[in-house]
Amino acid sequence: MSKRKLARLGYVAAAGASFVFSVSLWFTGSKQEGLYVGLWVPSILSFGTLILGSGGHE
Repeated sequence: MSKRKLARLGYVAAAGASFVFSVSLWFTGSKQEGLYVGLWVPSILSFGTLILGSGGHE
């Protein structure tokens, strides 16, 4: 597996873990914390796009 695919998988896994953690916080009664952690998902994916998107246009 190439480094690029491994990095992409890492970002998606981190976003998925953040989503699962957010949902678990929400349903255990910590709604504000769940919303906060839920905001990490688009941030992680955006950061991954920023980092990995610039590599192929050199």
